[in-house]
Formats: sequence, C-alpha cells, structure tokens
Amino acid sequence: MKSTFSVIYYLKRQVVKKDGTVPVMGRITVDGTQTQFSCKLTVDPKLWDTKGGRVTGRSTAALETNRMLDKMRVRINRHYQEIMERDNFVTAEKVKNAFLGLEHRYHTLMQVFRQHNEDYEKQVEAGMKAKGTLLKYKTVYKHLQEFLSIRYRVKDIALKELTPAFISDFEMFLRTDKHCSTNTVWLYVCPLRTMVFIAINNEWLTRDPFREYEIKKEETVRSFLTKEEIRLLMEGRLKNAKQELYRDLYLFCAFTGLSFADMRNLTEENIHTYFDEHEWININRQKTGVVSNIRLLDIAKRIIDKYRGLCGNGRIFPVPHYNTCLAGIRSVAKRCGITKHITWHQSRHTAATTVFLSNGVPIETVSSMLGHKSIKTTQIYAKITKEKLNQDMENLAARLNGIEEFAGCTI
Repeated sequence: MKSTFSVIYYLKRQVVKKDGTVPVMGRITVDGTQTQFSCKLTVDPKLWDTKGGRVTGRSTAALETNRMLDKMRVRINRHYQEIMERDNFVTAEKVKNAFLGLEHRYHTLMQVFRQHNEDYEKQVEAGMKAKGTLLKYKTVYKHLQEFLSIRYRVKDIALKELTPAFISDFEMFLRTDKHCSTNTVWLYVCPLRTMVFIAINNEWLTRDPFREYEIKKEETVRSFLTKEEIRLLMEGRLKNAKQELYRDLYLFCAFTGLSFADMRNLTEENIHTYFDEHEWININRQKTGVVSNIRLLDIAKRIIDKYRGLCGNGRIFPVPHYNTCLAGIRSVAKRCGITKHITWHQSRHTAATTVFLSNGVPIETVSSMLGHKSIKTTQIYAKITKEKLNQDMENLAARLNGIEEFAGCTI
C-alpha cells in the first residue's frame, strides 16, 4: 500500500532575528506522522504566503529563496522514492535523515527474520535442527508480515523503530486477529525476541524493546493414559490391520517414551545389545539432538519383532503420515472404549507417568530416557498418580515399622 506523503514550509514566527526576519521550517508528513527540520533560511514575515509556503514578490531575494525551497522539495521527494523502492517502507524520520545526510543503511526486522530462516533451513537439511521448529519460525514470519500490513500499512520496519508498543500490538494481533491462546502467543513471541537478540548481538540495535515486556506461560494439565486405559487399548477388538498398526505404534511410544518423529526415524542401527545382554534403543532426538538411551521392555520388543523387516529403507516401522496416524489412533481409542481426548504426544506423557515414574523409576533416569536437556522439562511430566502415592506410602510404612525406636510402642 502506497504511503501518504507531503512536504510543507512554514515560519517559526516566535523566533525573530535582529533584522526582523524569521526562520523558515520544513515539515515532512508520512502516513500521518510528522517531523520538522530547519531550512537554514530566514525571510521577512510580511512577504510570506502562508497558504503557498513561499515568498511573495519578484525581488531577487524572493526568487532565490523560492528557488532554494523548490530545490529542497525535489531532493526530499527523491529521497522518499528511493527509500520506498529500497526498503518497501518509509517513515517521516527516515526521509528527513536522508535529506540531511544523516541516513545510514537500516537493518530491518523482516530482513533479519528472512536471513535467520534461510540459515535455519540449512541446519535442518544438515540434520542439526528440527523441522518442526523451522515451521514455527515460518508461521511467525507470516503473522508478522500480515501484522505489519494491517496495523502499520508497511511491508517491513527498521529494527531501530521497534518499541515496547510494537511488541504489545503484535501480542494483541495474535490474540484478536489470530485467536491464539496465551501459551500460543508466548510461543510466537519467542521468535520475535530471538530476532531482537540477533540484532543486539550484531550491534544493529542498542535498546532492547523487550526490556519492560513480560508474558508468562500458563500451566496446562498434561493428559496421559492410565493402566486401565492402556489395557483397553491392548485388548480391544480392532477392525483391520491398519487399526492394529496405529495401535501398535502408539503403544510402542507409550512403552519407550519416543516421540512420533523419533519412532518414525528408528532404524536397526539404533538397536544395540549391551553388556547386560538386553536390547537398548540409542537414538539422537530429532527435536533437541540429545541422545536417548532406552532399554526395550518386553511389550516394545514384541512390537518391533512384529514389524521387523517390512521396511526396505532400514527403518523399523512402516509409519504413515502423522495426521493419518493421529486420526487412526483416535478412532481406535474410541473403539476400545477410551473417552479421553487422544493426542500422539500423550503417549510420551503416558510413558513418563504411568510406565516409568509410577513404577519407581527415578526422575533423573526418566529425564535421560526421554532425552531432555533439563530435568525441569521432565518435571512437567511427573504426575503423582494414586498408584504411585499408595506405593510410596506403603514403602514409608514398612520402613517406619522396621525402625527400632517405634517398634512395640503403644499409644
């Protein structure tokens, strides 16, 4: 969308020189924002045409002053056009700085974002970064493009023009125009913060617009399947082999803690037999690159043996598209009598909670098996089930009963 642009001249009448003349000022307006500058000229206020912004009369001084004002207007118009063609966005301040010779090449938000995404895509292709994270950056990039067009009527914005108000406006845009929840807003603002960090690290930006901004992630309830629901899934009568595949893949994730992507990427090379003569999964997580070491439980081993050799590409499982699998396992769960809303990541929660923690596996070990960088991430999954609570209290009671100081005491 083309910007509205104008240049006018006016007198600074409150400043009168000794000879009775007053300074001529210029005002540049772009999209309703204004900035002023001194024309370095003085004129007799009696000879000034306020409406035309020029000096009246045919004297040599009047003609010379008008010629200089016209020359300034032409230069300002030229700078405006150059900035529009170069950056696709323009502000009154940028035009003034270019006219006064103070302009420098601006680094812009979307330029930095584009370069970041191009570099990140190369890292994804090299197997260094997760594709899902790249998709998040691309989504936020599109939202920013739309936000700039709707709210600011520009295609880009200089980094130096980022303000706390810009960030707050973007948050409101995500909430109202995109109908994002608080946690999604938090997720989408983080990439914008990353661009600001890049700018600060490269000294393109000296002031952090996030310095007074704060948004907190809301706590959410992490759903998982109970022992009874796992048994329903295992014993359910299914219609065909496809449903059986969806069920088996989901159960495999529930008994290993692997994510969908890591389960799909699993190959024979990831299965090792160590000193304890048990089979272990050794895999670098696609999302974080952290190594996961998981001993195969009997159920997981039986599922591997069931599908081993069916894929010609070296992978263990013939895994359909994610959306196909998700729709499939939801249909299977409903058929098995499970009313809970099912997500695939829920299988990972189930592994952490019902399979590992509820059976006495220390949280440090669970963190290692899940491939978390920090144990704080694992604590999100650490639900205290009734079974686990009862087990811990039984262990405590047994220990207290064995302490001599309490033995035989009557109350």
